[in-house]
Amino acid sequence: MPKERAVVFTGAGVSAESGLRTFRDGDGLWEEYRIEDVATPEAWRRDPELVLRFYDERRAQVLAAQPNAAHLAIARLEQRYEVTVVTQNIDDLHERAGSTAVIHLHGEILKARSTVNPTFVTAINGASLPSGARCPLGSQLRPHIVWFGEEVPMLETAARAIAAADRLLVIGTSLQVYPAAGLVHYAPPEVSITLVDPNPVEMRGRGLRILQDSATAGVPPLVEEWLNEAATA
Repeated sequence: MPKERAVVFTGAGVSAESGLRTFRDGDGLWEEYRIEDVATPEAWRRDPELVLRFYDERRAQVLAAQPNAAHLAIARLEQRYEVTVVTQNIDDLHERAGSTAVIHLHGEILKARSTVNPTFVTAINGASLPSGARCPLGSQLRPHIVWFGEEVPMLETAARAIAAADRLLVIGTSLQVYPAAGLVHYAPPEVSITLVDPNPVEMRGRGLRILQDSATAGVPPLVEEWLNEAATA
């Protein structure tokens, strides 16, 4: 019997429990920086040195962070499910926890890409992407991040994964950041959706299960429940 397809859609709340701060609370700041100054194409054109320095600081934090109990539990789902992780997070904590199929909607902080050829993407060795680091075409490399105002290139890939899911688990996202938040609507109507988040959620729907809990508290027991279900199916 083929494995059920489980899609896990994660947001900032998962990485926050590993100590990575976010601007999720809506104050427009990310580590005390204005979003407009560090996370837009206009910011890059205006002050690339500031943008590079900002992401060097974020990259150092990611390298120092460790996967938490939620990341590790999500990876365990692969024991009995065909799992795709769709994440709004730019860190590599899902991969380090053991997840093997991860779609990064907003890019990956441990990679850089060309400013003239967006298909040229390369790994960053260490925490720093220095000014003067260039792609083969001679242009400055930029962080491989989807900034505000830019298209989300992996959106269609993620939508296809969710449309083919047998079950959907949503963790640590307010479902307020579009277009990514609209992805849950691609789930087939018969698919059960489980949402784990400590904050009140306005999402409603038939077959929706809401666990108002943190990722590290709510996800591990849920994963064990799902693994037991698959083992006895």
